[in-house]
Order: sequence, then structure tokens, then C-alpha cells
Amino acid sequence: MRSLLSAVSTVLLVLVAVLTPLSTLAVWAEREIGDSDGYVSAMAPLSSDPAVKNAVANRITDEVLKKVDAGPFTPAVRQLVHDAVLSFAETDAYKTAWNTVNRAAHTAVEQALTSSGGRSASIDLAPVIEQVKRQLIMEGVPFADQIPVGNITITLVESERLGVAREVFDALQIAGLWLPVGTALLAVVGVLGSTRRGRALILLGFALAVGGALLMLTVLVGRAVALNDLPPDVDRAAAGAVLDALTASLRTTSWWLMGVGLIVAVGTWWFRRNRPAEQQV
Repeated sequence: MRSLLSAVSTVLLVLVAVLTPLSTLAVWAEREIGDSDGYVSAMAPLSSDPAVKNAVANRITDEVLKKVDAGPFTPAVRQLVHDAVLSFAETDAYKTAWNTVNRAAHTAVEQALTSSGGRSASIDLAPVIEQVKRQLIMEGVPFADQIPVGNITITLVESERLGVAREVFDALQIAGLWLPVGTALLAVVGVLGSTRRGRALILLGFALAVGGALLMLTVLVGRAVALNDLPPDVDRAAAGAVLDALTASLRTTSWWLMGVGLIVAVGTWWFRRNRPAEQQV
């Protein structure tokens, strides 16, 4: 009977190692990607990211010059517009506009990541362009009054390229908080149900550490696959910054899991090793 309980405990703790990264992803899918405030908060730091600011400036500049005939002054106008966007990107108004466009884009991003029917998600740069246009007009820049304000976007997600990832994301959102709660219950039962709780606690520590490592590996592999599958006209540096912002909490959690897991495992081992033999469990 004791050996059976130990075997069951070991199996449960192995399941904890497997389910820990999935549980973390489920919480992330519901609380960060599935929640508008969580999504905007995750994307907010990108307002200060150089690669993203440069990508926004390039996109706006290219679209402006498509619709403004500057003739021989085209290179100068291009530089003026590009510099104006980068200058505006240092202001609080830009950060506010950035949050605004991301909040508006959140629903489309969520739909594109699931099987809800969305095929792509883009950021509408109109609020940013409106501010840039106003700034250029105030500075007396030629042709500034001809800058178009609407229908200039940056594509964030193309669902045709996500494949099975959409089905996984759907499943994670459905699982929601039930998966992490179930994983926690398995950990408790695995430890308390063991006839050798000290050994089970060590296994739990290693299970958490392994789960954290698997989560980190998942994030890194997912990032590499996503970047390799981007269309050729997408700025890789900006796309990488977006992916890093969206998965920042996952990377932080993975480090915590590995650190706490190793502390629990090593701490329990050290404590048991230094206890009198008759008190060990």
C-alpha cells in the first residue's frame, strides 16, 4: 500500500510538471490577451521601444508620400515627416495615442488569435497621424496640410499563418482558471497523499522548476516560429518587440517557477539531510 501511494504521488507530481506551463498559459490567455486592460498594459511599454517607434515612423512616412506629391522636395519631406513622427513619439500625447489605438485593436487581435472569425488584426494609426499632422502644420512644414489622416495601419496578426496555434489558444481560454486550480490540487494531493512527504516535496520543487523551464522553452520556440513565418514586408525588429511585450509576463513567471522550485527542492533536501535520522519523513 505504501509503495502504491508513493507511485501515485510520483505520477501526480509528474503531471504537475507538465500542466504547470499550460496553466500559466491559460491564465495569460484569459487575463492578458483576453482582457482589454491587460492587453493595453502589456502593449504600453512599446510606446518607448525604438524599433516600434521607427516602424511606425516608416509606415506613416511611406503612406504620406504616396498621397503627397512633393516633387523634387520628396527626400526633404520624407525626412521631415519621419523626424516629426519620431519627435512626437517622445511625448506623453504619443503614449496616450498608442494606448488608444491598442485598446481599439484588442478585440480584433483576440478574434484573430481564436477561431472567432477574425482573419487579421491591425493598429489604426489615425490618432498618431492626426497629432503629427497638427505638429507639422504648426511648424510650417510644406505639404503638411495634405497629409491624410485615416486608413494607415500596421498589421499585428494574420490568422492564416497561425495554424494549430489558434486551436491551442481557444483551448487555453476555455480552460481558464480551472486548469491552474486543478494543477494546484494535484500538487497538494501529490504531497499530502505520499507516505514520504519530504521526498514528495522535493519532487514538487523539481516539478515546478521543470514546468518553468518548459514554459520558457515554449515562449522562445513560439517567438522563433512566429518571426520566421512573418511576411517579408514586416519589420522583424518591431515584430520581435511586440512578441516580447506580449510574453513578458510569461518569461517572468517561468523564472519565478524555476527559482521557487529549486529553492523548495534544495531547501527540503538540505533540511532532511541535517535532521536526526529518527525525525526524517
